[in-house]
Amino acid sequence: MPKFNFLKKPDKPREAPQPQPVPGVQIDPGRWERAEKEKKAARAHIIFFAVAFALLFGWMCFYFTQTAIEDRVELFDNDYNKRDELLETRNRRGSIYASDSETLLASTETSMDDYGNVTQIRNYPFGSMYAHVVGYSLMGGSGLEEYYKYDLLHSNLPLSDKVRYDNRENADERLYPGNNLITTLDPDLQKACYDAMQNYEGAVIVTQPSTGRILAMVSKPDFDPNQIEAEWDYLLSDNESGTLLNRVTQGLYPPGSTFKIVDCIDILREDPEIAEDYRYDCTGVFEKGGESIHCYDYEVHGNVDLKESFAHSCNSSFANLGVNEIDPESMSETLRFLLFNQKLPYDLPYVRSSINMPDTLSTEGIMQMSIGQGTTAMTPLHLNMITSAVANDGLLMKPHLVDELHDAKGRTLRTYKPEEYGALMTQEISDQVSEFMRAVVTDGTATSLAGREYEAAGKTGSAEFDNNKSSHAWFTGFAPYDAPEICVTVLIEGKGMGSSYAVPVAGQIFDAYFDKTWE
Repeated sequence: MPKFNFLKKPDKPREAPQPQPVPGVQIDPGRWERAEKEKKAARAHIIFFAVAFALLFGWMCFYFTQTAIEDRVELFDNDYNKRDELLETRNRRGSIYASDSETLLASTETSMDDYGNVTQIRNYPFGSMYAHVVGYSLMGGSGLEEYYKYDLLHSNLPLSDKVRYDNRENADERLYPGNNLITTLDPDLQKACYDAMQNYEGAVIVTQPSTGRILAMVSKPDFDPNQIEAEWDYLLSDNESGTLLNRVTQGLYPPGSTFKIVDCIDILREDPEIAEDYRYDCTGVFEKGGESIHCYDYEVHGNVDLKESFAHSCNSSFANLGVNEIDPESMSETLRFLLFNQKLPYDLPYVRSSINMPDTLSTEGIMQMSIGQGTTAMTPLHLNMITSAVANDGLLMKPHLVDELHDAKGRTLRTYKPEEYGALMTQEISDQVSEFMRAVVTDGTATSLAGREYEAAGKTGSAEFDNNKSSHAWFTGFAPYDAPEICVTVLIEGKGMGSSYAVPVAGQIFDAYFDKTWE
């Protein structure tokens, strides 16, 4: 049996055998060095690509995580994502309230169907009054219901509260209550707008210039969101009235003489002294290059300055300004400042206003543009934003519809504070245009608003839209003149003069806001 000496130190590790020369073969002395260098280079390449792939994988993980967090609402709303349907089996859709946090605009009732499944029925207490702005949750959704679906379908109750719902006996009572929206909508003012519009077709929007809060929004014709599923096929087939269209944000109309606000903003940017120096002798018609523009009913305004031209809505004078005074390049810049052909700072769905820039227009086109006709088209929302900026020293606040998001226990989850978009004009220009708009009420086309305890300012418009000389009636303005609290924009489709139809509607809304008696 072999003997082992455990105390003996282990032999030193053997050195790697050195290559021995082979008889008759000449060895390249640099061959082995090159082989070693190639091995080191290969190892370096492997390490480089391993590190690169690790960094790439880490960046992809970071990107997808960031996207999932930042774009969670968009991902949630994607048609291929059915998580909203899954959440409706676990959470009860949250409620929508008016600005007083008490007036309920939309709520959910639950019950069990014949198969033992929990069903949610959305209820709209005011029916058609808030139809377009609050919207509906079925058939693809619209309005606040659709835009804030993510928040309404999620429940931010603490886990301890959710356990209490889990322990309830009835399945429909186990649903976690979703979060609630507190909107900016004033229920009294919304009703005043809705009632003032009567059976007219058109739109009304009321905002707070200093904050951008939307206090009321009405579009007519309207519908009852409680019956949306039953009436869906009929509403879709009704192509003429466009009942489902929110005319405030998605209706494009020629602005008519309300566009003269834009003309004044531009001409005051170009020449601040023009308010004092400009004179025009109105004969009722302006002619240039074989083309002509006439004042309403060919009225002769006589010798007028800029304020008088604006107050009496003298088409001839503004056609003269457009052709002979306004520089096309300057006007194009002003239009971009005022967000024509641009995105608006508004979150919910809307359409962009459109206009052909002056340098692309003929003399007739410039004359038509100067009085808000031709190819120019605006939404009531956009016109209200420009008017609000005039009322707010030239500064536009982003219009918004939600003040706060609460959980089911009333705790504030999120507050939507007023946001500045930026200055659309200088304060000097806004002051001058405000003065012109006040003259419309005291001496011009909106004198039916004069003589009230509050002082209003505004601009009327009558916008032709077909070959039969049919026209839409416009009014946009604010009150009080010296410290504006609300801005009101009214459009009435196909009725004629703004002074005859839109101004009385605006008057009822102003009266309601200032707590006056109105008929």
